[in-house]
Amino acid sequence: MLNSFRLPARAARLLHLHSLAQLDAAIAMPGWADTPRLVLGGGSNLVLRGDFAGNVLKVELGGRRLVAETAAAWIVEAAAGEPWHDFVRWTLAQGWPGLENLALIPGTVGAAPIQNIGAYGVELAERFESLDAVNLDSGARRVFTRSECAFGYRDSVFKRAPGRWLVSAVRFRLPRPWQAVTGYADVARELAARGAALPDASGIADAVAAIRCRKLPDPARIGNAGSFFKNPVVEAAQCARLLAAHPALPHYAQPDGREKLAAGWLIEQAGWKGRDLGPVGCFERQALVLVNRGGATGADVVRIAAAIIADVEARFGVRLEPEPVFV
Repeated sequence: MLNSFRLPARAARLLHLHSLAQLDAAIAMPGWADTPRLVLGGGSNLVLRGDFAGNVLKVELGGRRLVAETAAAWIVEAAAGEPWHDFVRWTLAQGWPGLENLALIPGTVGAAPIQNIGAYGVELAERFESLDAVNLDSGARRVFTRSECAFGYRDSVFKRAPGRWLVSAVRFRLPRPWQAVTGYADVARELAARGAALPDASGIADAVAAIRCRKLPDPARIGNAGSFFKNPVVEAAQCARLLAAHPALPHYAQPDGREKLAAGWLIEQAGWKGRDLGPVGCFERQALVLVNRGGATGADVVRIAAAIIADVEARFGVRLEPEPVFV
């Protein structure tokens, strides 16, 4: 199965793309414009509701390189099919820090900007330079700058227009001098436990990987799509009302004056942590993660997600949004 949730689904046609020439040939096929298409990376942020009556483009483009080095930054590029964590480790091995907080996030480099991945105080948008993409309607190539990607919280222009663009390569700006980002409590505790008062970038990556291994299930062992729900962002007044009733609610001030709430805490307080609904459950070590206990379908995932959303909204007046793409 080419999705980390291990949900059964078949495509009308599956194309493994190792070159842009293959993509050009696919776009030139008769009936291409009238056939649905799905761009697939590692399949780690995807909920398949059922069979897909169209073309699935499995991106397997490879390659990585240093584009430029200045006093202010390293500009590093990777092809879209490169595994994300392997790329992060490669940059660190070359002495180019900056992506260490994003270690062990599943998926491919090409999928990373679509979701604007983020973890432990760093978002991809903060390290982004530009990307190359192919318009799947016309075959035209285009370079997207950061502003043109319209990044948001786990969002981008590409996520809002599924099937229109295929990302072929991504460039990152890794700033010099490097500054460690260790403000998240979990990271600080892990580094303290390791005796790393002044950690280097590889040490932070190791700490982040250890935290993720403890808290999140391995997709190779149990089907899941990682963090399933976004942390909701609410107005400051609503946050104050919630804190008056629930003083332990974790919350994080945002630059625009709003507050980001911990979705996992809300889900756990609503009684879902470790609870199953049919063959899909809420992971016992991290309430943000839904897992396939075996034999689940997309409909099973949709059902438990809807139940959790309804219970959290009824209890707290906050509506959760899923992170994965539903197809």
